[in-house]
Amino acid sequence: MRIHVFGASGSGTTTFGRALASRFFVPHHDTDEYYWEPTEIPFSKKRPIASRLDLMESMFLGRSNWVLSGSLVSWSATITPYFELAIFLTLDNTERLKRIQQREVIRCGEDALAPGGSRYTAYQNFMAWNSGYETSAFNGRSRKLHEDWMKTLSCPVIRLDSRSGTSDLVKETEFKLSKIFNEENRRS
Repeated sequence: MRIHVFGASGSGTTTFGRALASRFFVPHHDTDEYYWEPTEIPFSKKRPIASRLDLMESMFLGRSNWVLSGSLVSWSATITPYFELAIFLTLDNTERLKRIQQREVIRCGEDALAPGGSRYTAYQNFMAWNSGYETSAFNGRSRKLHEDWMKTLSCPVIRLDSRSGTSDLVKETEFKLSKIFNEENRRS
């Protein structure tokens, strides 16, 4: 099965995607691996779209089983036909921003994120960008953008609240998948 897990930054898409891939014994990929060039300062140089798509094609798209986590709405046109299932993770905005803050401290260190630190400005910009997710007028990755994009998908979409632990999310996905397949088998 080819599964795409997406949601707002901090909603747990990568953690859940890895767990789901592990549960189903399939490879896991994350859009950040393809979106960003490998650089000394991570997440600072975007890879051209054609290069992203070529790399994804050579790495996994044509294979029969994988989990892809992350967001790719603005460059997804040639990828969405591969999806057999999409899973949209949501999370309360306050909790989501708290998770991002904790993650960035682990990635960069408190000193780098503090005023005068080497990553302070980038961190402030990143947090401001993330704060706009629930705002319908936001001109970036937003809930509205995700909701509109989901309507274009031809595969089933499962919605999960990532407040649940990762293992509970995997169990809930398995349950919902069995219902989807049972319904499809009844129709055939």
